[in-house]
Amino acid sequence: MENTNSTALRGGEFIVKESRAGEIFIPEEFNEEQLMMAETADSFIATEVHPHLDRIDAQEVGLVPSLLDKAGELGLLATAIPEAYGGFGKDFITNLLITEKIGAGHSFAVSLAAHTGIGTLPILYFGNEVQKNNYLPKLASGELKASYCLTEPGSGSDALAAKTKAVLSADGKNYVLNGQKMWITNAGFADVFIVFAQVDGDKFTGFILERNYPGISFGEEEHKMGIKGSSTRQVFFSDCQVPVENVLGEIGKGHLIAFNILNIGRAKLAAAALGASKKVSTASIQYANQREQFKTPIAKFGAISHKLAEQAIRIYALESVLYRIGEMIDLKEKELQASGMNMEASLLGAADEYAIECAMLKVFGSEVLDYVVDEGVQVLGGYGFSADYPMDRAYRDSRINRIFEGTNEINRLLSVDMIMKRAMKGTIDLFGPAKAIQAELTSIPDFSDDENVLFAAERKIVRNLKKVILMTAGSAAQKYMTALAKEQEIIMNIADMMIEVFTCESLLLRAEKLVSMRGEKESALQLDILRVSINDAVDRIQISARNTIASMSDGDEQRMLLSGLKRFTKWAPVNTKDARRRISSALCEANAYCF
Repeated sequence: MENTNSTALRGGEFIVKESRAGEIFIPEEFNEEQLMMAETADSFIATEVHPHLDRIDAQEVGLVPSLLDKAGELGLLATAIPEAYGGFGKDFITNLLITEKIGAGHSFAVSLAAHTGIGTLPILYFGNEVQKNNYLPKLASGELKASYCLTEPGSGSDALAAKTKAVLSADGKNYVLNGQKMWITNAGFADVFIVFAQVDGDKFTGFILERNYPGISFGEEEHKMGIKGSSTRQVFFSDCQVPVENVLGEIGKGHLIAFNILNIGRAKLAAAALGASKKVSTASIQYANQREQFKTPIAKFGAISHKLAEQAIRIYALESVLYRIGEMIDLKEKELQASGMNMEASLLGAADEYAIECAMLKVFGSEVLDYVVDEGVQVLGGYGFSADYPMDRAYRDSRINRIFEGTNEINRLLSVDMIMKRAMKGTIDLFGPAKAIQAELTSIPDFSDDENVLFAAERKIVRNLKKVILMTAGSAAQKYMTALAKEQEIIMNIADMMIEVFTCESLLLRAEKLVSMRGEKESALQLDILRVSINDAVDRIQISARNTIASMSDGDEQRMLLSGLKRFTKWAPVNTKDARRRISSALCEANAYCF
C-alpha cells in the first residue's frame, strides 16, 4: 500500500493509503485557547445545566430558552459563525471540542446543537448576504433561536420524498406553503425555522421562516423515551406566506443544503456522544469505587473492572477517530480557502470530501455511547434501573443518537455506496489495489517477522485488515456489480469492517505520536488500549468477513477467500485481562475517566 501523509488523503482513501503519525492531530495537542473555551463550556454545563436536569426534563416554561441566552452571553453559540456576522469564526476542531463538552448536557445539549448546527448553519453556508446579516448576528447571540424542519410523516430516511408544497403567489411576492413536519427539535420556542418544501411539486427547496408568519401552527409536545427536556413538536403550514426573499439557496437545490449540513451534523453528533460517554464513564467509576459488596469495593472485582476498562477503551478510540477526522476536515478547508473559496464554501467542500468518514463517525460515536450507558446501568445494578440515579436519564437519552442525523443503517449503507461511487469515477483507486490483493491470494504468504520493533506488528495487522476489506468488497463488486446496492447485509458487513479498520489505524497513529512526544513508558496504558482494541477488532472483522464470504461465494472461490482471510488476520493473542486490569486501576485511582 502507498505511504502518504494524512493531509493528502482524500475521503475514503484510508483503505488504500497509509498515514504517518507525525501528520495527524491528537487531543493531547489542543492549544491553550481551545482548552480555555472547552473549560468555559464544561463549567457552563456543570453549573447551569446539571443542577436543573429534572426541571429541564419537565419542560419548565422558558427554562431552556433562558439557558440558551446564557450560553449566548458566554459565546457558546457563536464559535462557528464568522466575526463579520457577530461570531468568533473558530476552526472545526475547536467547534468539535466545544460540542464534546456540551454533549454531557443531556436534553439541553440537543437543544443547543439543533440551534447552532442544523438551525443556523444552513443560513451561514447557503444564505445570501442579506439573509446572513439579518439572522446570523442574532442567532450567534441567542436573541433568536433556530430550528430545522425536514422530516415528515411519510419521509424520514427518504427525505426528498417530502410532500410539503410551496406555490408562488399570483403577485410573485411570496411562496405559499402547505404541509406538515414532524419530530422538530426546538419547535416549542424557536423564532427561525429552516423548512424544506417542493416548489411546483418536484423542486425540493429550502426556505427561512419566522415564527410570526401567518399560517404556522404547532402540535403538542411529543412524549418521548428520552431527551424529554428537548422541545419536539409537529409544525403545520396552512397557506403560510413566505417572502420570496426568504428562499434559501436556489430553487430545486434544497438537497444540497440538507445533505451537506448532515455531513457536519454527523461529526458533531459523535463529538456530543463522546462528551456524554466520558460523563457516564466517570459516574460508573465513582460508583464502583464507593459501592462495597463482601467488604470490597466492586471496582476490584474482575467483572466490573472489565466493564470500566472497556468503557474507557471505546471512549478513547472514539476520541482518536473524532479529532483525526476533525483535522482532515480542517486541513481540507484551509486548502480550499487557499484556492480562492470563501470560508463557508470551503467548510462545506471539506465536509463533503470526508462525507464517508463523517458517516462512519456518526455510527461509531452513537454506538460507543449506547455501549457505555448500557454498561453504566449494569455497574450500578439495581440503582442503575432507578430513576433517582443518573444512569436512567443517560440510558434513555442515548438511544435517539442511532436514529437521527440519518439512522445508523442508512449511514452504513451510505459510507460504502459513496466509496464505491468514488471508485467508479476514478476519484479513489480502489479497484487497482483490490486486483493486487486477488493476485496476492495465489502467491506465497509473507512470513517475515519484525515484531520486535515497536508498532511493527500493529502496522502490519492494520495493513492486512485493509486487505480484508479490499478482498471482500472487491469480490462483492465483481459478483454483483450494479446490483450490489440490493445486498444490504453484505454492505453492512463491509461498513463495519471499514469502521473497525479506521478506528484501529487512528489508535495506532495516536499511540505512535504519543510515544514520540512522551516516551514508551509514559504511554504504557495507551498502548494497552491500542492492543486490546486491535485484538478485539481482528475477531469482529473475521466474523464480518466470514459472513460476507459465505453469503456470496462457494467452492474453490470460497476456499481461496477464506484462506486469504486467515492469512490477513494472523495476529498474536493479547493478554487482554491484564491489560484491562491496568486500565481499570488507573481509572479507579483517578476516580474519573482520565485518558
